[in-house]
Amino acid sequence: MAESRTRHDAGSRPRAAAARAPFTIGEAAARTGLSPKMIRYYEQEGLFVPQARSAAGYRQYGEADLHALRFIRSARDLGFSLKQIAELTGLWRDRGRASAEVKRLALAHIEALEAKAALLRGMAATLRELAQRCHGDDRPECPILEGIEDGARAQAGAGACHSDT
Repeated sequence: MAESRTRHDAGSRPRAAAARAPFTIGEAAARTGLSPKMIRYYEQEGLFVPQARSAAGYRQYGEADLHALRFIRSARDLGFSLKQIAELTGLWRDRGRASAEVKRLALAHIEALEAKAALLRGMAATLRELAQRCHGDDRPECPILEGIEDGARAQAGAGACHSDT
């Protein structure tokens, strides 16, 4: 009898969820782990367009919309850029796509991630070495600040331009 009740309960949940749609942006946010602000941002950037609006013009989200938002979030969690996600979502929606294109995007992203990881490891090693040279006491001499200053001089001498990203 308990088994029968479990099957019945499990079978009725999807219908209850489907009957619950459409969802508001707040409900969509709660169900996808995104903030309403991020959902609106993804819409503004053209990554996502909700399928319906209410008579008053409010966004309404169905299960397919939530699935698309979860896909976008998952891609962001893997570090893909918005441009890459636009490509991935286009490929994801295209059932006639070639998997070779998806693999090309993934391999290029892996290469970029590995390069960034190497850069971060180098930065950590430099800071670790500077911190080891610092006495960390009441003296005003600070090898950490001197090392950063030396780096700034080297950049100025080379005419380097570095962004804050």
